[in-house]
Amino acid sequence: MTTSEHGDGVLEEFLAHPENSALDISTVVARCCKALGLQQAVIYLADLQQRRLVPLTDVSSTLPIDDSLAGWTYRTQSLRVEESEGGGLTTWLPLLDGAERLGVLAVHSATLSPVSLRRSRALAALLAMMITSRRAYKETFVRRTRTEPMQLPAEMLRAFLPPRTIGTAHVVSTALLEPAYELGGDAFDHALTDTTLHAAVLDAMGHNLASGLTTAVSLSACRNARRTGADLPELVESVDEALSRWLPDQFCTGVLTQLDLASGVLRWTNCGHPAPLLIRDRRLLVDALEREPDPPMGLPSLLADSSRQAHEVALQPGDRVLLYTDGVTESRTHDGGLFGLEHFADYIIQATAAGELAPETLRRLIHSILDAQPGRLRDDATLLLFEWRPPTR
Repeated sequence: MTTSEHGDGVLEEFLAHPENSALDISTVVARCCKALGLQQAVIYLADLQQRRLVPLTDVSSTLPIDDSLAGWTYRTQSLRVEESEGGGLTTWLPLLDGAERLGVLAVHSATLSPVSLRRSRALAALLAMMITSRRAYKETFVRRTRTEPMQLPAEMLRAFLPPRTIGTAHVVSTALLEPAYELGGDAFDHALTDTTLHAAVLDAMGHNLASGLTTAVSLSACRNARRTGADLPELVESVDEALSRWLPDQFCTGVLTQLDLASGVLRWTNCGHPAPLLIRDRRLLVDALEREPDPPMGLPSLLADSSRQAHEVALQPGDRVLLYTDGVTESRTHDGGLFGLEHFADYIIQATAAGELAPETLRRLIHSILDAQPGRLRDDATLLLFEWRPPTR
């Protein structure tokens, strides 16, 4: 048996052993490195606001995402190699759960060969899956990736949120929500079936625990109806009924969408919310998705005479659709003016023209908004961007 086959066989035996599934992740890293003939590996996770890469071990230092080679790997989802200070090489690999960026993995080795590179990639893939499966209950991951205490409404809402980014080879949906530790009533949701991308942005009245409860009920009602196969108007009506029954004094605005992955047909309902934006061929199609909005979700809708309306448009390959809350456009620029719809769209267009990945575009955009504010945001700011690229025929 060759050395390569022996190393890969040891890893296979490690994964197949049932007792190893209960090991803490630092032990897994150490044992896998030994089995694969690698000197050492260190996991770095992105903090909640994606400004820093935080190591899971205290022997390494936190690294800035915007000004480090590790950060470059995170931003571009690409591998980089550099010489280590103590000799040898450090290979930086992205930690990805599907389309979701978790952080990076630093693999230290004496030399780099096709075999060691393949093993490093295999280790990164394994660790990404382990992190995703454990971060829902391992408090270590949560504590490491928070830089300040979280307020109760934000804690509640974040428990309901899906991953920041989901996708396949042909569609990606990515979202961000600020202020990260002081949320009120904003939220996003996205999910995939074999045929459809479901995406939504919600904004509940107010900025307190009642607002968070309103959004949490709305998200749950939306998902419950979606998972039973409800059509878009029926789905929104289920949110209306849930809010009117359990929180009759509250209401929620939002845009709920369904994208057919094969045809590119986009259906959406606007419930008293800013209209989505459509970017095609590096330009904003003004008012392309502007329609007369329905009433907000909740009791006001049940008191209205008309039923919920679903609108429809055919997307073209490469189209980007943006959902947002008014906290984005009402934020301030460095000169004190409103960020505004045109500024917001232009930022996305320039990033698209530069070939920037959608999750990185939103990360930089929300940071530019936050860094321009003299204090905290005047309102929650939520962004959701999805892009459709069907397979070529």
